[in-house]
Amino acid sequence: MKQFMDENFMLNSPAAERLYHDYAANMPIIDYHNHLPPEEISGNINFQNLTQIWLKGDHYKWRAMRAFGIDEKYITGNATDIEKFDKWAATVPFTLRNPLYHWTHLELQRYFNINDLLNPGTAHTIFDKTQEMLHLPDCSVHNLLRKMNVKVLCTTDDPADDLTEHKKIANSGLEIKVFPAWRPDKAMNADDTVTYNQYIDKLAQVAENEIKTIDDLMDALKKRHDFFDSMGCCISDHGIEEFYAEDFTQSEIEKIFKKVRGGKNLDLTELLKFKSFMLLELARLDHSKNWVQQFHYGVMRNNNSRMFEKLGPDTGYDSIGDFRVAANLVKFFDTLAGENKLAKTILYNINPGDNEMLATMLGNFNEGPVAGKIQLGSGWWFLDQKHGMTNQMNALSALGLISKFVGMLTDSRSFLSFPRHEYFRRIMCNLFGQDMENGEIPGDFDLVGGIVQDICYNNAKNYFGF
Repeated sequence: MKQFMDENFMLNSPAAERLYHDYAANMPIIDYHNHLPPEEISGNINFQNLTQIWLKGDHYKWRAMRAFGIDEKYITGNATDIEKFDKWAATVPFTLRNPLYHWTHLELQRYFNINDLLNPGTAHTIFDKTQEMLHLPDCSVHNLLRKMNVKVLCTTDDPADDLTEHKKIANSGLEIKVFPAWRPDKAMNADDTVTYNQYIDKLAQVAENEIKTIDDLMDALKKRHDFFDSMGCCISDHGIEEFYAEDFTQSEIEKIFKKVRGGKNLDLTELLKFKSFMLLELARLDHSKNWVQQFHYGVMRNNNSRMFEKLGPDTGYDSIGDFRVAANLVKFFDTLAGENKLAKTILYNINPGDNEMLATMLGNFNEGPVAGKIQLGSGWWFLDQKHGMTNQMNALSALGLISKFVGMLTDSRSFLSFPRHEYFRRIMCNLFGQDMENGEIPGDFDLVGGIVQDICYNNAKNYFGF
């Protein structure tokens, strides 16, 4: 029986061990999609305790605690930090075979050199030791990032954000590059007219651009897009349920926007036409700046209406959807490719049934001189675990070129989440190593190890131009 989480954790062959330790382990990190708060980076803050840095805002852990029967008071409620941590510690032993068990102990090992298993018997010792360490300069946000060898990270930012915190970071002398990423979902989500108009009014104020017509809206978005570009942004991100590719005319879009600005609700046909228009226009903006566009699709969000009313979005009540997207995705891509305006693109699916469909879709629109212009993104959200990542890499290997894959990202709100890159790298090295042991690929460590290093870091560096 192997020891739990030793140096060869998840590496099940001598070739895998060599690939990881000699080629992958020391590669820097580019985390090109996360939800880290820029103000916490600019302030270089120290967190008070593990509850603050670990449990606050982490809906992965919240879902596990609810499944274990923990009362909401100890999850998102008014319990004290130590009470919440105690309930998480009681839950952890029962998360076996869930990635949370691995992530929890990887983070304790890598940041705090704690090899004890977290459970009710060790909870207070671990809480006290980490609380002491978190107060030290060595555990400031900047030093937590340095500890994981992070070179570049991109946050997630709305077009109406003033990016004040990013300006502070840029002027601070921090050697880690921190860039905004453009997330324009609110500009196209006209499902709720009242909320949408409130947002458009905010956007108009920030852009110093009156927004009455659809042309006004696009002018305001272009101004903000230009501003984001001036701040080093080179990535957009879209969180969509499905791809929108309805036929529309310009006059229809003008009428639809006038209707929604007049406070009237759109019917489903109007809403889909509007989203189709916006998705294309935003993609054209990205192409004009040579940005990379990312699409995270397929999530059914806020499914528990009672808890959504109580807690709001991103609180652990989302799940995998089963949207049929292939036809609309082809139409969307083909329209842009026909105009020669298809930007570099990363596609993330949350339904594992879409792996092979997307892996074949890439080949329809890849073209030189960009290697891997259209990417199948790393296993995302519910697929951000051993089986999900393995299946994604196997589909890409069989149907595309995994050698040009831009690799892992955290998609996280926690500064302790960067060992997920290590987790991914170990899984990847195990896949390649097993193929070497089986004689399915050459036992050439210079070749295979070079590809491993490319996936860890070099491909992303070249693809994004960092």
